[in-house]
Amino acid sequence: MPRAEVNGVELFYEVAGDGDPLVLVHGSWGDHHNWAPVLDALTARFRVLVYDRRGHSQSERPPGQGARYEDEEDLAALMETLGLAPAFVAGNSFGASTVLGLAARRPELFRGLVAHEPPLMGIVADDPALRPLMADTATKIDSVLGHLRADETLAGARQFVEEVAFGPGAWDQLPEQLRQTFLTNAPTFLDEQADPEWPNLDLDSLSGYTGPALLTKGTKSPPWFATITARLSGALPQAQTYTFEGAGHIPHVTHPDAYARRVTGFIEDSRRHS
Repeated sequence: MPRAEVNGVELFYEVAGDGDPLVLVHGSWGDHHNWAPVLDALTARFRVLVYDRRGHSQSERPPGQGARYEDEEDLAALMETLGLAPAFVAGNSFGASTVLGLAARRPELFRGLVAHEPPLMGIVADDPALRPLMADTATKIDSVLGHLRADETLAGARQFVEEVAFGPGAWDQLPEQLRQTFLTNAPTFLDEQADPEWPNLDLDSLSGYTGPALLTKGTKSPPWFATITARLSGALPQAQTYTFEGAGHIPHVTHPDAYARRVTGFIEDSRRHS
């Protein structure tokens, strides 16, 4: 099993394919397996790195309170250690927040970035239309966290899947491997939520990133993601935006062909204009 030690933590990773380097960063609860539906299409065109973020699945879970900043530093160190920087970097959900946070501080590591629905609730907290919806979701997440703090991992994971992420009855429809991934990584979700900076991003710093960017969202996602995407687009005026019709928070899983086509098109277009 390939592992790299970065920032004092061992991270599991896999690299496959040839071409321009492309790094994929998964979100909360998941791991590198979440990218499996798009890997064949992407490795046919690019040299693709997938990995388990610290605290997830086959990577080391250090003790103590973590921070998204550490995930950003891990991403930078892993790219440099494996000789892939600068690279195109695509992130989903919390992984997209990680990508954007790093791009704001280390733009030289990026040939381009793709961010799908980062949960940066802090940058839209001033929107009165979204407050009731976000408050309702925050109440549900607080209940999930209560289960996790009480070591009721199954109850917490099930509630997150059915009340926050996918909808009623979804837990029993998930493949067994995916259910196990949720259970394995539940403690890291609890840790991520305890980081006071997890929903925030300095948009002024992000505007210092001037490279190619693609910001995406889905039509089936909660409305705050469209507002977050719009705020990010204001900070990144060069960014393309794209909406996956009929998709929600994980288009690389639910609509893998469309996701792979869009990412491939973005990278090839960026290369032509570089």
